[in-house]
Amino acid sequence: MGKAMSRRSFLKAGTAAAIGLSMTPGSLFAGVDAQKKKKGAKDGKLKILGVGIGGRGAAVLRGLETEDIIGLCDVDWKYAAPVFERYPNAKKYNDYKVMFAELLDQCDAVVCATADHTHAIICAEAIAAGKHVYCEKPLTHSVYESRLLTKLAAKHKVATQMGNQGASQEGVRQICNWIWNGVIGEVTKVEAFTDRPIWPQGLERPAETPAVPSTLNWESFIGPAPMRPYNPIYTPWNFRGWWDFGTGALGDMACHILHPVFKGLNLGYPTKIQGSSTLLLSESCPNAQYVKYTFPARDNMPKVAMPEVDVYWYDGGLIPERPAALMAGKNLNYNGGGVIFYGTKDILICGCYGQKPYLVSGRNPEVPNMCREVTLSHQQDWVRACKEDAEVRVPSASDFAEAGPFNEMVVMGVVAVRLQGLNQILEWDGEKMEFTNIPADATVRSVIKDGFSIKDGHPTFNKTFTEPVNARKFAAELIKHNYREGWELPAMPE
Repeated sequence: MGKAMSRRSFLKAGTAAAIGLSMTPGSLFAGVDAQKKKKGAKDGKLKILGVGIGGRGAAVLRGLETEDIIGLCDVDWKYAAPVFERYPNAKKYNDYKVMFAELLDQCDAVVCATADHTHAIICAEAIAAGKHVYCEKPLTHSVYESRLLTKLAAKHKVATQMGNQGASQEGVRQICNWIWNGVIGEVTKVEAFTDRPIWPQGLERPAETPAVPSTLNWESFIGPAPMRPYNPIYTPWNFRGWWDFGTGALGDMACHILHPVFKGLNLGYPTKIQGSSTLLLSESCPNAQYVKYTFPARDNMPKVAMPEVDVYWYDGGLIPERPAALMAGKNLNYNGGGVIFYGTKDILICGCYGQKPYLVSGRNPEVPNMCREVTLSHQQDWVRACKEDAEVRVPSASDFAEAGPFNEMVVMGVVAVRLQGLNQILEWDGEKMEFTNIPADATVRSVIKDGFSIKDGHPTFNKTFTEPVNARKFAAELIKHNYREGWELPAMPE
């Protein structure tokens, strides 16, 4: 319970906004508009820089066209060309460091939608400069990076938002209201899944090293990761399937699918975790994964207890067992995945983003609202928060006070999968960000090349493995990356 209490203190900003304060939404938000003080240009518009604009960044920017987009950066100018054309008045860059050197002091806010491994270093610099930040999911590539952004945002009192847009939708609010009002009883088991990946995974490093296209800044794409030769299989978009750049289906989709679990059950740090997968390769995420998290009991809420709970994750086509009471023919997958909450009174099921929640019993109870209703888009709710004074700001739906700790949960699953060769349940100290039960002499390795072949009808197994490495050191690198020379994060705030 001590760890859970400490975690709650760490989360107090997000938790208060989501739970405690929202029990009286009418009184809480009355008069907030009158207290707002707009920041930015004289016309009230935010001056925004966009980093990583060719993919998800393009969609985020379209939701911010009420504001003044003054600078755009993408490492791939061919991929980003339509976005550059859409905002002709914005200055164009292929290196965010150059854009920040020229424009960071002129802007109010930064949008980051680059490959996962560069989220933290871009957002940290922006926050340290006092800029509001919107960052696509997953928030970061590692546990340490998530903790850092959470603390930096709190220190500098900026408005933040992770791009898990379901957090602003009605489904998540409905799920929280049902759980917090005791409708499904105590929850001790949750199962969640996605049908992703829909990009290549389970790949070996390509041997071919073609020339870097003239439209691509390869150095900037690599960023803090170890340098490697260019190959078109890495970017754009396919970066998600490579360990150095992405976090696989888990990192991509769990930020959508597990958010109502984290929020609805008031989760903190897990205490135990284990993972498994299809063939574990050294370079690329597996085709399918399974992760089990165990979270300790949390303080009871006014209408329901929060006992120890196991949370199970499946991806790559794996799905949980169907609840016995679920109607035959009912598809658990909605819009890319689903979640099953097993309560002592009922079973609650929802789709990806927390969409279309329902109770297996068929009930549809009306309960008091305990959650802030977001009436704006996910992007515009962040704009609203940016324009409010920090002293009176109502946090956005996925403010880093919540999104940071939640993202720790997500990327912890990635770590567990990569440590599956230890063949043990891993015990986690969330405060210290370290495993407590990895033997000092334990080693791990992964497969470089599968080497499977069939000759004359006979199979041959000839896997090539990495050299064994110390498991504690490997785990520490996964939790807190060692950036390559020239790339550095700011210090962790106290």
